[in-house]
Order: sequence, then structure tokens, then C-alpha cells
Amino acid sequence: MNKAVGLRGEARLVVGDADTAVALGSGDVEVLGTPRLVALFEQATVEALRGVLDDGQSSVGMRVQIDHLQPTPVGAEVVVEATLDKIEGRRITFTVTASDSGGLVAAGKVTRVTIDVDKFMAKCCAAG
Repeated sequence: MNKAVGLRGEARLVVGDADTAVALGSGDVEVLGTPRLVALFEQATVEALRGVLDDGQSSVGMRVQIDHLQPTPVGAEVVVEATLDKIEGRRITFTVTASDSGGLVAAGKVTRVTIDVDKFMAKCCAAG
């Protein structure tokens, strides 16, 4: 997996009404909501890992640290990029950025953890 450092993933979204802070309950303005932005960051990290993990493995989100710097209006496209920076055991850390036609929208770090899907689901279902 160390060969994976530098891998990149991308996610794109044209902001719709359902993506706004108002619709998501995270604010009172009709612009891209931070929760939707976080989901895009997660999507880009998953894309970066697509085809790299062993059979039966996946990854789950562990930590998201972002600064949401400027608003993106409904109708604008936001482009999210994730670059794999570091692998420490099962922890995988990405640098993430989001941009729209006005420039940088958000930046930060996302950490994911690799899992064995069967073990993870057994633990999950046994707890519930």
C-alpha cells in the first residue's frame, strides 16, 4: 500500500437546492452546506483508493478536519480533490481541497482507516 502515496481522487457537484445549508439543517443560507462538502471530500478519498485495497478490504472515515472558506451558490460547480499523503498502519491521510469558479472553497485533511469488511460488519451487527 505504500506505493499508493500520491494517489488522487476527485468528486464534482453542481450545487442544487438539496445541497444547501438550509436543506441540510446546517445553516440559514442557500449555499453549499458544509455537511455536503464533507461528503464530497469523503467521496474523493474513496475514489483515490478505488482498486488499491486488497479483496475483502474497504476503508471508513475516521477524522475530517476542514476549513470552509467561502460560499458556493446554487448552480455553481464545485470540484473536490483528494491526494493521499501518508499511510500509518491502517490509517490513511489525505489532503483535500474544494474549488469553484471563484477559487478555493475549502481545504483540510481526511483520515480513513482500512478494514476487513466481514469482521467490521460482524462487529457492527453483533452490537446492534
